[in-house]
Amino acid sequence: MEGYIAIAAGLAIGISSLGPGLAQGIAAKAALEGMARQPEASGDIRVSMILALAFMEALTIYGLLIAFMLVGKIG
Repeated sequence: MEGYIAIAAGLAIGISSLGPGLAQGIAAKAALEGMARQPEASGDIRVSMILALAFMEALTIYGLLIAFMLVGKIG
């Protein structure tokens, strides 16, 4: 049973990091392209991008929390 919990913890952090990681790359690419096209709007674009990245990072932190909870059940 402990082996399954360990695998579940690994999958929880792996999958919860994959999606937001890809999304952050796409968001940063779009923001940089927007800044290149409209340099005068770079401040607004930067603030919006940082806020969006923070929300995406929260998903990874939730996955890490679940992984810690699962690992806590081992032993």
